[in-house]
Amino acid sequence: MFHKEGLNIILGTFVIVAILMISIDYFEVKNALPIKIFLILMLGLVLQFFRNPKISVNKNENNILSAVDGKVVIIEEVFEPEFFKEKKLQVSVFMSPLNVHVTRYPMSGNIIFSKYHPGAYLVAWHPKSSTKNERTTIVLQNKIFGEVLYRQIAGALARRIVNYAKVGDSAEQGKDAGFIKFGSRVDLFLPIGTKVSVKLNQVVKGGISVIASKN
Repeated sequence: MFHKEGLNIILGTFVIVAILMISIDYFEVKNALPIKIFLILMLGLVLQFFRNPKISVNKNENNILSAVDGKVVIIEEVFEPEFFKEKKLQVSVFMSPLNVHVTRYPMSGNIIFSKYHPGAYLVAWHPKSSTKNERTTIVLQNKIFGEVLYRQIAGALARRIVNYAKVGDSAEQGKDAGFIKFGSRVDLFLPIGTKVSVKLNQVVKGGISVIASKN
């Protein structure tokens, strides 16, 4: 199953590959096999990038789930300048181009803030990418955790962030909240003192892995 944000790109890539494959045979291009293999691999990479596998969401109101698939690269207390304007516990997950790039709501609650910021395209693990890169900031609120912010950050290869969160709507934990194209990062900003359930460099799954809990 593929994400709806990638359907046009998948279709376009398929048409281009098909035309090139037919042209190679028609014009009897020499050393055609390596070229065909390369074209098939390119199509395969596009299909893999936009895949959207069905998952069994690990719903629990006492847990905050990972918003994306990837690797935990930051766990630290930082000053969050945009919404909270105070110190928060940041947990960041980096996605390589090979990861599923669907963004999922980390918890259920009300969407009280959602804002898009154009910006640069520093590598996603750069310390300043959280405030300098193209990004969206979304804040969810519920009775268990209070206000929790997550930020979609474009990486060096990403050029478009898709965000479905709208102020006033209700978020459902694990539900599709958006998509980031071609490599990126998601930052979570949690209340200080929140019990973190992951470690640095741990591989996590969106909608399944527990990032933090209130147990």
